[in-house]
Amino acid sequence: MPKSISRSKTRKAVAKRFKITARAKFLRAQSSRRHLLGLKRAKRKRQLGKMLTVDKTDVARVKANLPYG
Repeated sequence: MPKSISRSKTRKAVAKRFKITARAKFLRAQSSRRHLLGLKRAKRKRQLGKMLTVDKTDVARVKANLPYG
């Protein structure tokens, strides 16, 4: 019986946390938006709701976990 060719799988935990744009940039959510929201001003909460691009030092790691993205 011939050996099957191994293929890399998508890490589902990573797929839930990152989004790929049309120009192949990776977006991520910001932290500090889950609890203790009474202390934070409305402007800060609005800003935390926006997505940010992943730092260039982390892009390779994210790409490796999303092979078909």
